[in-house]
Amino acid sequence: MAPVAAVTRELAPMDVPARLERLRSLLSQAGCEALLVSNRSNVRYLTGFSGSAGVLMVREDDAVLVTDRRYAAQAPRELAGTGAEARAVALKASEQLQLLGQLATGVRKLGLEAEDVSWAQERRWSEGWAAGLELVATSQLVEGLRARKDAGEVSRIAAAAAIADQALASVGGIMTGHATEAEVAIALDAEMRRLGAEEPAFATIVAAGPNGAEPHHRPQSRAVEPGDLVVVDFGARVDGYCSDMTRTVVAGSGDLAKELRRIVSIVLASQDAGLAAVRDGVTGAEVDRACREVVEAAGLGELFVHGTGHGVGLDIHEAPALGAASQDILRCGQVVTIEPGVYVPGLGGARTEDTVLVTEAGCEVLTMTPKETHAL
Repeated sequence: MAPVAAVTRELAPMDVPARLERLRSLLSQAGCEALLVSNRSNVRYLTGFSGSAGVLMVREDDAVLVTDRRYAAQAPRELAGTGAEARAVALKASEQLQLLGQLATGVRKLGLEAEDVSWAQERRWSEGWAAGLELVATSQLVEGLRARKDAGEVSRIAAAAAIADQALASVGGIMTGHATEAEVAIALDAEMRRLGAEEPAFATIVAAGPNGAEPHHRPQSRAVEPGDLVVVDFGARVDGYCSDMTRTVVAGSGDLAKELRRIVSIVLASQDAGLAAVRDGVTGAEVDRACREVVEAAGLGELFVHGTGHGVGLDIHEAPALGAASQDILRCGQVVTIEPGVYVPGLGGARTEDTVLVTEAGCEVLTMTPKETHAL
């Protein structure tokens, strides 16, 4: 594996300028003439702007990022860095609304991102700067574009995965020394940053012993004891893009209960089945079924309490969904997780998760940490 510093220096370029044109081609079908993009990840996807506040007005012939004066220098610099064909304007809050009204001049139907704009915001806007406009609820326009990653996006997710791999290899050994769950999580987060991550992709999960029965356990002061089965779920973020990995390991040299050994074996077999099912053209439900059948055949179906996976990109959870009810169709270029788990209250649990790139014939695994259940 190449050193992380080298990996992050060699990130492939992203074709950000083409994204706005692809979005414009969808507006008419969505019933609008322009779109106000308010979801932060969508704004970043279309422009490269990484600030915490800003909306993007996308019209037929231009795009304007409206943000506040904290980002007067950052916004135009980031847009220039990606080559996005948009201009940035940094104003006071009252001036931002006024500018939005001006930008909407001549627009009859303005699209809003329904999953991001609250009812209260829509009412305020319709009575203020957007008075007289027909506000159209749109859904998943930008998210649909984001689902399939270009080479630059894949390289960033792969770099984030490499950082997570190296972080676990570097600090996992502290689980043999009676460190607490919280101390293990803190060490992983710090090591990912040291290796070049912007930040953890999400709140790191370390669940030891009986706490492993909680899929989203928050690390606590419980010490990791020899023989504990420990679920570690974490990821890194590189240039906005996330990785996601779960490994279940035995701490130290203590004996593992027979039922827990059986659960670990079943989860590994389930994940193998799920990985084998991934390819261009299958549904998320088909992959979920491949994983779930293994667990059900072992009589533990009711203990597999979540979906098999999800898309990964600028958000840690994005399209497509891989679950029993999912009708999403996997396509080449999508990046998804495969993460079956079994959780036994009072005893513990196991989950194994990889981030993978969907290909025509199968998938390419981006998270490379071995899955053997042993102390790191």
